[in-house]
Amino acid sequence: MAAVAAVRALLSLHQSVTLQHSFGHIPAQSPSTFLLRVFCSAPIDGNELKPPVDTENVSLLENLNLLGVDVKMARLRQPGVLRKASTNEQGLTRFLQGKGASRKVIAGIISRYPRAITRSIDHLAQRWDLWRDIFQKDEEIVSILDRSPESFFRTSDNGNLKKNIAFLTSLGLNAKDLHRLLTTAPRTFSNSLALNKQMVEFLEDIYAKLGGNNPEQFPRFVISRNLYILIRSTKRVKTNIDMLRASLQLRDSELLALLEGSGAEILDLSNEYLKRNFKSLNQRMASLGCRKADLKKLILSYPIVLYIGPDTLNTKLDCLLSGGITMKQILEKPKVLDYSTQNITGRLGELQRLGYDFQKSGINILDSSRKRFDAKMGKLNASPDD
Repeated sequence: MAAVAAVRALLSLHQSVTLQHSFGHIPAQSPSTFLLRVFCSAPIDGNELKPPVDTENVSLLENLNLLGVDVKMARLRQPGVLRKASTNEQGLTRFLQGKGASRKVIAGIISRYPRAITRSIDHLAQRWDLWRDIFQKDEEIVSILDRSPESFFRTSDNGNLKKNIAFLTSLGLNAKDLHRLLTTAPRTFSNSLALNKQMVEFLEDIYAKLGGNNPEQFPRFVISRNLYILIRSTKRVKTNIDMLRASLQLRDSELLALLEGSGAEILDLSNEYLKRNFKSLNQRMASLGCRKADLKKLILSYPIVLYIGPDTLNTKLDCLLSGGITMKQILEKPKVLDYSTQNITGRLGELQRLGYDFQKSGINILDSSRKRFDAKMGKLNASPDD
């Protein structure tokens, strides 16, 4: 009897679906086909038929296909969205088209971040206005959504976004800084205000304990140098600071100078990555006859060296050393390590063909822009003995 009742209920459901078809929502199906499709993925326990739970919204799938959305990608990214009974894909499309987005861009946004279709028009308008306080043109926002839809749609809390913008502005960050944060580390704005305040207060405390004169200005400096800092934990940053202090045996004044300079740029690295890079650099420099003081000098003057992975760094050092450059010269001009191995190899090859003497003329020529390097090479070609 239970099975009969279930079939009657499903036939009633089929009549409802057929009615929906008359309005163009879903394709028509015969009762037998309808029942087969309903039960084909459902287990049968004895004689009782069990309808499936948690099926996708057929009407929604049709709409997404018409919009050109990659449904397979959407299903992989956020499958729950495809099961929602009510969504706003048409409203989202009209809204973004009104801001200058093409159908292709809109389809790409939904494919990569399906949750975008759950936002109401009022929500979208409010969020857009908040972003327009930072960006000058709608086209800029559309461009960011095309590259990273999560940055705009990840959170539905417009009030939190507004508070974070006001808080970050109060730190002295200008529109350019906020623009860079939104394009590079948008999760900063979906953090709770309390979480962002926690990092700022932590940075102020660190700076004050080290003897800094303007702890209120220090967080602004760090954030402008390291856009990822607010999406990292205070535990990670503290561990990195403690590791640098202990490994290099830094005095407060030395650590303060490091953090006030380029050292701010490495504070967001994972603890293990920083330790591994430090250990590898230490071992390589020791193998080249460098002292602990040389290691300390290199990191204090060029902390970005700890960003470079061991394999890449060793390849660059091998390239420079085999090209006739000494480790002492690298320690004096460490920014030469900024350049790619391909760039370094190419420049060394050009200079070696001219018989360039690095011991006599130094390595400044390697640490120059492409335009300046080409100009210098032109002079050298004209006057080989120069």
